[in-house]
Amino acid sequence: MTNGKGQVTFVSGFSKKTKAEKLDWISQQFHNPSQALEVLHKYNHNDQALQTLHDEFIENALTNFYMPLGVAPNFIINGKTLTIPMAIEESSVVAAASNAAKFWSTKGGFNATIIGTEKVGHVHFMYHGDTQKLNIFFEQCRAVLLASTDEITRNMRSRGGGITALSLVNKSDAIPDYYQLDVRFETQDAMGANFINSCLEQLGTTLKALAAKHADFSEKEKAIEVVMSILSNYVPNCMVEAVVSCPVNELLANPKDSSLFADKFVQAVNIAAVEPFRAVTHNKGIMNGIDAVIMASGNDLRAVSAGIHAHAAASGQYQSISKAEIKDGVFKFSLSVPLALGTVGGLTKLHPLVCWCHELMGTPNAQELMQIVAVAGLAQNFAAVKSLVTTGIQQGHMKMHLLNILNQHQATEVEKKSAIAHFKDCNVSHHTVADFLAKLRSV
Repeated sequence: MTNGKGQVTFVSGFSKKTKAEKLDWISQQFHNPSQALEVLHKYNHNDQALQTLHDEFIENALTNFYMPLGVAPNFIINGKTLTIPMAIEESSVVAAASNAAKFWSTKGGFNATIIGTEKVGHVHFMYHGDTQKLNIFFEQCRAVLLASTDEITRNMRSRGGGITALSLVNKSDAIPDYYQLDVRFETQDAMGANFINSCLEQLGTTLKALAAKHADFSEKEKAIEVVMSILSNYVPNCMVEAVVSCPVNELLANPKDSSLFADKFVQAVNIAAVEPFRAVTHNKGIMNGIDAVIMASGNDLRAVSAGIHAHAAASGQYQSISKAEIKDGVFKFSLSVPLALGTVGGLTKLHPLVCWCHELMGTPNAQELMQIVAVAGLAQNFAAVKSLVTTGIQQGHMKMHLLNILNQHQATEVEKKSAIAHFKDCNVSHHTVADFLAKLRSV
């Protein structure tokens, strides 16, 4: 591997170096080491205690990678007015969410309902023997298996959570000799990943120990091989639904326009239900809203995204996770989405801005946060589809992108002010902005 200077470079024991040593080594990979170092130093906190806190979140931390944190006000969720924090770099997302919030605030707002909160994990193992004997063994040992996790689950059980179900699953039709312990959990306000994995690993250890001394097993059957013990980020029973609805003739100022808009909107969502190429982009719009709140709340957006996209493909074809319909003159737009979130644990009590965001949202519990996140996704989706079936997506998106384009061209504050005024009634593109600046600078 070559560095920025075209030289082959390797490093040994990088994680054991001090931060200063890491910075020194990494800067030498650039043509201009002092400039590279300056960029990293610019994004360090002046508050050393705060910087140390951030450095300890991950290994080999060098500096901070900032994301803009914005807010979308005027959300009404289950009758309660809320301002939602959103951490995201895409220019139009916060504006679109805010517009959707304002749009629906005069029509009753958003309603959200928790459908379920069950999480799942598995002990994946190989058993070489008689399936019936394994079934009998499992039924005999179920209570002992569960009891082996008592020390781990004590605190969670005191809060109303813990292991809710344990079953044996035969997957040998997919892979010879492959079985699972399927374990279901309630984790209350914690996302629960570490708790779940600790329980699963204990179950795997106990399973092996019990099998090794089971009198009815042959030597081959006693040698159960635990391949891995791990939670799943696919949580189809940890679901929340968000909904908006109103009479069709109240959607827009003109009832005739409202009817046409509602029809086109439903058609657009129906297309996303049957056309995977559209569904991926449709759901990406939903994730714009969901990911931004997940990030701001200190939750795991990779886990959430993986679970949601698995849900979108659960039928065997990837499709929209939102639905729209018109029934008895009423327009209804809804979203059902799996969300395994936490309001305790992880970064939720460590990262100062995450704590700030939770307080802004009224210090929600895990179920309330699920509702807020689902509503943000539905709002974002509504705004995107509304633009698509009316003015087109680019008009609003590119106007929000204007400042980014101006910054790419190193526009001055005076030039930015002129450009904003000029493009108020003109289409924005990289080409038109470049032409405008060229003419402005030639005067």
